[in-house]
Amino acid sequence: MAPLAHTLALLAMTVATAAIEEFPLDMAQNSFDDQYRGCGPNMTAALPALNRSDFQNNPLFAQVWAKATAEWQKRGSPLSPLSSPDQAIAIMAYTMLDVYKDFNNAVHVAGRSPQEYRDNFHFKTFHFLLTQALVTLRDIRGPQCHDVFRGVRRYRLKARTGDTVRFGRFTSTSLTKETALCFGTNMAFHVHTCHGVDIRDFSMHPWEEEVLIPPFETFKVTNVTDGGQMPWIELHSTGTSSKYNCEWLSPTGDSLGGMVTPTVSHHDPSDLPGPCTPTHTPSEHPVT
Repeated sequence: MAPLAHTLALLAMTVATAAIEEFPLDMAQNSFDDQYRGCGPNMTAALPALNRSDFQNNPLFAQVWAKATAEWQKRGSPLSPLSSPDQAIAIMAYTMLDVYKDFNNAVHVAGRSPQEYRDNFHFKTFHFLLTQALVTLRDIRGPQCHDVFRGVRRYRLKARTGDTVRFGRFTSTSLTKETALCFGTNMAFHVHTCHGVDIRDFSMHPWEEEVLIPPFETFKVTNVTDGGQMPWIELHSTGTSSKYNCEWLSPTGDSLGGMVTPTVSHHDPSDLPGPCTPTHTPSEHPVT
């Protein structure tokens, strides 16, 4: 009976492992990766009309934005280094449970074509404000790199050592490994990010020490550990890479210039809202 029990246990482990979906971690070529370089003021001027359009076409976003605005006002609209309260509210909205998944799924494919972005991406305001918030915080604080962690459940991402990759979406990580792993242990990341930003001052869940990585940061895969129950991928920042720039302000959608790397750091997903304790059941947020 013992050999049979052992065989059945191994079979069960094999079936469980086979049920985990795997996806490639690559350059996420379909991601909408606009950094809005050189067009921040013009985009800001376009926000009222863009916001009306996004709210009309995306009622969930409208609801979450109102909810985040109320929460920011409840906190007394504290002074912040951000350029506008809307940037702070954008971070607050992102760290709520309601809309991050739909938003990131849309970001991941909205770069398939200029038409896809213009016609079907109804998070234009959100994307701009969140991107600008991260850039503003990084500029004010000065270039900083962080060693962060990300736990994943329900799927695994595959990469090879030496590959250059992007997450292709806004990706939440934690400064503490313990916090990250309580959100998933199907696989995990150890990331050295130089464009990810500590957002705890604007988060619904500041105790999670969240660092948010933008879609356009590039990384070199420095190590892949496949053995054991929890594979690890180690990433090291190499700069940023964007296919789009100021796309909304390009009337013909011809801002595409091929995948370029406009900046290189000199220092070298789905996400973590909700309390995370050993007895807490993790939310879906870290699995984007």
